[in-house]
Amino acid sequence: MSNEIVLTLKTDFAEKFKNGYPLISKESISDWSRVPSEGSILKLFDEKKNFIAKGYHGIQNKGYGWVLSTKEDEIIDITLFKNKISSAIKYREDFYQDDKTTAFRVFNGEGDGVGGLTIDYFDGYYLLTWYSIGIYEFREEILEALKLTVEYKGIYQKKRFDSKGMYLNENDDFLYGQKAPEPLIVKENGANFAIYLDDGAMVGVFLDQREVRKTIRDKYAKGKSALNTFSYTGVFSVFAALGGATQTTSVDLAKRSRPKTQEQFTINSIDLDKQSIIVEDVFDYFKYAVRKKLSFDIVIVDPPSFARSKKRTFSANKDYVKLLKEVITITSKNGLIVASTNSANFSMMTFRDFIKTAFKELRVKYKVEESFSLPKDFKVLNECKESDYLKVVFIRRFG
Repeated sequence: MSNEIVLTLKTDFAEKFKNGYPLISKESISDWSRVPSEGSILKLFDEKKNFIAKGYHGIQNKGYGWVLSTKEDEIIDITLFKNKISSAIKYREDFYQDDKTTAFRVFNGEGDGVGGLTIDYFDGYYLLTWYSIGIYEFREEILEALKLTVEYKGIYQKKRFDSKGMYLNENDDFLYGQKAPEPLIVKENGANFAIYLDDGAMVGVFLDQREVRKTIRDKYAKGKSALNTFSYTGVFSVFAALGGATQTTSVDLAKRSRPKTQEQFTINSIDLDKQSIIVEDVFDYFKYAVRKKLSFDIVIVDPPSFARSKKRTFSANKDYVKLLKEVITITSKNGLIVASTNSANFSMMTFRDFIKTAFKELRVKYKVEESFSLPKDFKVLNECKESDYLKVVFIRRFG
């Protein structure tokens, strides 16, 4: 059993926790210096010594811990985690019944009651991702709870922390059951994805963009040319091609993006001769496209929140307007821009302001066709809206 530490909430924070807010920040606690180590159980009281909530101490980019229970006598053990996982599974019953989609999120951190932990499902395999040393201290209880709750082919883990909060690779991603084939072929809305459960921090696809990809395929791609920037393994390009795009261009700086993208096309029986895969800095490619007077009917732009290369640093907060202006320049008249960000540091309203500013500065008119946030399996608490990080806007360029 982890240490239990009694802490007092500052008055202006106590009400938020009473109303279900789950994130414990350093600023919310009167005397944070009393917390000895990550993984400690935190019992939170208001200044009148009324019990408010119980959680754990775990440092990640969002804060210093998460609430696990609002019951003072509830023990943080296998039973608690089993109940939360069981509830999460029930919430996603329809996903398990869909044979056209065999990859989805089973447990989404604070949305399912345990901040700092996610669990993804890949055709019978489960992947747990730990985001802090604090939640990793409960790994035995959580893993046992998962094994008691689900039938599984195999269980894997990713540790997204070290002294700097980054991915820690100890070559131990495989935990239980049988190892997955490499690649493991999963389905999303009928399309195939090749993923690798034991190959670094990422598996090859971001599950939160499922509805966005489907929309591109089903509504916008037919007969269009598509440019996929920051393309990673090219899955947006795959869906554009499956939707009838005349040609796709995928651009990413990572050298491994070429073989990974080729693999995704191949397992979907897509003709590689009609697809262009370019390994280059996206911003350099923009300059090339302008120089060659290239334009595209659809431009997909889904950059990381923060990235640094030898030439430049990109921050979504500071640089998205500039990025959009580059995208607008190479988008055909009446073309479509799919603008996306996973930055949790600003709201959808602010993101729409970025879009407005970019078009205004270029004196180009536009119309928002539709927008997306996280899908159902990426459950978000109403009391913690900042966890709904995904913002995607489909923009029609005029003029």
